[in-house]
Amino acid sequence: MSKRDIDILEIRALRGPNIWTYRPALEALIDIGELEDAPSNTLPGFYERLSSWLPGLVEHRCSYGERGGFLRRLEEGTWPGHILEHVTIELLNLAGQKVGFGKARSTSKRGVYKVVVRSRQDEVTRAGLLAARDLVMAAIDNKPYDVTAAVARVEELADSLCLGPSTNCIVEAATERRIPSIRLTSGNLVQLGYGARQRRVWTAETDRTSAIAESIASDKDLTKNLLASCGVPVPEGEIVASPEEAWEAAESIGLPVVVKPSDANHGRGVALNLTEKADIEAAFALAEKEGSEVIVERFVRGDEHRLLVVGGKVVAAARGEAAWVTGDGKQDVLALIESQLNSDPRRGEAEEFPLSKITLQEFPGIVLILQRQGLKPEDVPADGQRVLIQPNGNMAFDVTDKVHPDVAAVVSLAARIVGLDIAGVDLVAEDISRPLAEQRGAIVEVNAGPGLLMHLQPAHGTPRQVGVPIVDHLFPDGDNGRIPLVGVTGAEHTTRVSRLVAWLLHVGGMQAGVACREGLFLDRRKVESADSANWQAGQRLLINRNVQAAVFETPPESILAEGLPYDRCNVGVVTTLQLGDALVPFDVLTTDQLAGVLRTQVDVVLEDGAAVLNADDEAVASLAEYCDGEVIFYSQHPENPRVLEHRESGGRVVLGRDGAIVLCRKDQETPLAARVPQPMGATLAAVAAAWALGLTPEAIGSGVDNFESAFGQPASTKRRAR
Repeated sequence: MSKRDIDILEIRALRGPNIWTYRPALEALIDIGELEDAPSNTLPGFYERLSSWLPGLVEHRCSYGERGGFLRRLEEGTWPGHILEHVTIELLNLAGQKVGFGKARSTSKRGVYKVVVRSRQDEVTRAGLLAARDLVMAAIDNKPYDVTAAVARVEELADSLCLGPSTNCIVEAATERRIPSIRLTSGNLVQLGYGARQRRVWTAETDRTSAIAESIASDKDLTKNLLASCGVPVPEGEIVASPEEAWEAAESIGLPVVVKPSDANHGRGVALNLTEKADIEAAFALAEKEGSEVIVERFVRGDEHRLLVVGGKVVAAARGEAAWVTGDGKQDVLALIESQLNSDPRRGEAEEFPLSKITLQEFPGIVLILQRQGLKPEDVPADGQRVLIQPNGNMAFDVTDKVHPDVAAVVSLAARIVGLDIAGVDLVAEDISRPLAEQRGAIVEVNAGPGLLMHLQPAHGTPRQVGVPIVDHLFPDGDNGRIPLVGVTGAEHTTRVSRLVAWLLHVGGMQAGVACREGLFLDRRKVESADSANWQAGQRLLINRNVQAAVFETPPESILAEGLPYDRCNVGVVTTLQLGDALVPFDVLTTDQLAGVLRTQVDVVLEDGAAVLNADDEAVASLAEYCDGEVIFYSQHPENPRVLEHRESGGRVVLGRDGAIVLCRKDQETPLAARVPQPMGATLAAVAAAWALGLTPEAIGSGVDNFESAFGQPASTKRRAR
């Protein structure tokens, strides 16, 4: 390239831990051409334009580790790859993506760089990167650039593609507890945990949410009858089939009454505090449009409240408030709604807004409410006249700390009666800090799949991190939802190591899956014959509820192209280090660079896990320092100084000695009674992994001894077959 430009040559989505970070990232290969000779301090006005367009760059600490560090680098002189990294991060943050990690590194080709940023969603991050490229070039060329519009485009894309705030709060709470997560669809269905120990959530519904309980909750009359039979206070009422029956029921129950649909939600079709026959008949028509049946019930005085119940406990509560406008003698009711209510920045159509915008399309009951006040939507109220727009809803005012224990007990009972593990219980009371019986308060609805935003982002009061109790409910007593995972990488015998480890797990009593170059296996059954040493095949194991343990062959080129298919593992195996043609496209040309790639497998070992390393390969053995857990060496040379030192310090070693396998720690040695299949190195690595997972020497020996009879001839030991 012979021009001043930033040319994006390739973009890779690294969807799992990779050479840059533990988390998913986007890696862009860029060519800056002649800009290699034009660092930022040589571009007139560049610093001023960039810092004025993105004032938040002052918070980027960069290599100086202090506020303003990146701006200091700009003044001193830095290159477009580095600048693109920081501008991408800033645009993503402005779009609500919460990104902090980034890297920019030169390659072996002059002017070509790798730019990496943390990615929460591939397409959104890609959009942020492309927008950053255009912004940086506009600043270089002294051309105008609409930052606000660019951020809005990225934000709009994020709104359509990223998890909603309710589901995201659960995922973040799981992440805090180091429980892994997998997004199963483009929507909000998420798996927490792996394999047989997984749980699933869909917003505020879980795999414990009963379909029968959901059906009960959607039938308001049935819900009310069940609650009443168990002594829970509910408003008296009955189902009616016509406006005339609605009025008769109202007279029987006693005025005022509420008319509402039996199975609608979000307050649609609900009319409150009705006393006149005409209003009740009109309310019937409104409710009939929103639901399958219409209910007339006693009007309970007070404010509407939503209490969130998780696992039988009230964890958050919000109070609703009526929405009013005040006339000015000039604007009609609809204009007043826009100027006085919908202009509130807390109101919006997207899920992240705690209050909804008020429109006739969404809330046609407003017309009836206005009629009762002698008004129509197009009327102009007098100056100072207060007009009620919504008597219920707007539940975004936190009152969690005010809930009386008796109220919490009744609400918890209501959720249990319906059978919901997570429920939003609506009640009406004048004072939530007093028992319901004292004020004739009542529970009016029990909802499955309740919205969480009102608790996460209340319009007023303390935000409640309701994702935490939901995760604690799904994973009690410190459970982390993990199954034993083994990752295998290196240059030789990795397929054979993977198959043998899976077999030893099977012998140890676990249903193991393995994703390797020979295919995808569930227990001993091959379900895919194609090369499965990749991210996608690995994910198939992790989402399978039958998998109790899993083994993954991850070649270096797969780590570079996709990242690992899991976040952390119990055992990471590295066999040998050897450069090859497959690594050239990734600009991995030296053994030091390759060691950095294989280090990824060691980096992700859990603190209570182990790295299994070949002590006979110096470059592999040196990776031991990067392991957070235990290190187990294997060797075919018992007198290897590294092995002797490791044994002396109490570390575990698996040795191949005189054609036999010996498990060693200090002076203790346990020979395995087994015929040792060749190649010896692969067998030693697999045995070490099984030992790290807690299998007994007897089980390991038995598994090694009958591996060949179970699977036939061993795979070729050539480079391609592993």
